[in-house]
Amino acid sequence: MKSPAPDHLPAALEPVRDRLLRAARTDAEELLARADREAEALLDEARAQAAAILDDARHQGETDATQGRTAELTRVRRTIRARELGVRRQAYEELCRRATERVRGLRNTADYPAIRDRLHRRARQLLGPDAELAEHPGGGFVAQAPGRQVDCTLDALAARALDRLGAEAESLWAP
Repeated sequence: MKSPAPDHLPAALEPVRDRLLRAARTDAEELLARADREAEALLDEARAQAAAILDDARHQGETDATQGRTAELTRVRRTIRARELGVRRQAYEELCRRATERVRGLRNTADYPAIRDRLHRRARQLLGPDAELAEHPGGGFVAQAPGRQVDCTLDALAARALDRLGAEAESLWAP
């Protein structure tokens, strides 16, 4: 076979060059199409991950807000309950103070000698005739016998009366 003349060489290679260029373009187009598909798939995956992260963050934010709201409501309820109990305690203490004051006021009435005698008899009845009785400055008696003591004072009388009221005492200041 004879080699083409050097000036005919480009013309003879033209079909090979065209085929190589077409193949290169086809390969390049396929490569670009594949790169576009891969890029789109990566973008879709990134979008899905971003959406999942946002959903998780939104859910966590809602959970945190709910927990925060629940904790705040619990704190407020406890504060309200503590204040309510404080006010009730103050009301009860005021009731006790006034009741004790009123019962102590019996010392200044014409009925006190009879009340005093009844408290004296009660102390003797509880501890026996050998009990030692001492008159209390607030009214009434404190009695002692070996190993035993009885409080028959006016203050104790008021306290026992309030104790018998029990939970009913709250009805005095409840709405």
